Amino acid sequence: MMKNRFPIPFILLALSACQPQSPQLDLLGPVPEIGHGLMQGYLHERPPLDSVQFVPAPPADGSAREQADKAASDSLLSLEGTARWDRAARDADLSFPSAASIFACALGVAVSDSETPALYRLLQRSLTDLGLATYPAKKAYQRSRPFLVNNQAICSPEERTDLETDGSYPSGHSAVGWGWALILSQLAPERAEAILSRGRDYARSRMVCNVHWMSDTEAGMAVGAAAFAQLQNNALYQATMRAARLELDAKTLAKPNPQACAEEAEILSVGR
Repeated sequence: MMKNRFPIPFILLALSACQPQSPQLDLLGPVPEIGHGLMQGYLHERPPLDSVQFVPAPPADGSAREQADKAASDSLLSLEGTARWDRAARDADLSFPSAASIFACALGVAVSDSETPALYRLLQRSLTDLGLATYPAKKAYQRSRPFLVNNQAICSPEERTDLETDGSYPSGHSAVGWGWALILSQLAPERAEAILSRGRDYARSRMVCNVHWMSDTEAGMAVGAAAFAQLQNNALYQATMRAARLELDAKTLAKPNPQACAEEAEILSVGR
């Protein structure tokens, strides 16, 4: 499976693959890939949310909001090369199986294809739905990314060429991260605070990486929440949620390493 850190040519492949099909009730059956390692989403039978209709325009040049974006971005440039920068680089990788571990500490469960197959599939398919919803606004606004303005490094230099031509606003990663936080909070409400905190830190990783402005991440989170709301009406998504809840109720699931989780918490606290 090819790596997907979530830019950009993927959108063209995704849109071309979103042809109506009959609903499938097999929760873990074969699912088409739509390119770049992305699995067909739950909402493939309907057009993606037209996010340009409800996401406000990005900050205007010279506005107070733009100045706030630049100040927030500048305040994080000193994190280059630190453990927080490295964590942001790992957060950028939305390929599986690595992406399944992003919320492991917050959830208190080591998510895997073998131990939690329904939850693993839920994350794989919802990623596409959450991320795809940002592209109508991205294409409409075509905002330049921070590294093109401040000429500083990014945490995923192998993506630089793709990111230069991919709109910054809203943040697709932030839509995915916040959407996953909402999904996991539904599954494990007793851990909602930790999960939601990790979702916000995940969006902040995009700022630490110097690839998104603060308002990009905020708009991305709003789009993720909107796509999450749409998922509530999808029968296959809901059935997979029920299966995932049963998995999390099991008492024998592997737990993430406590020391690694303590280190993650310390790292994520930097730059908040």
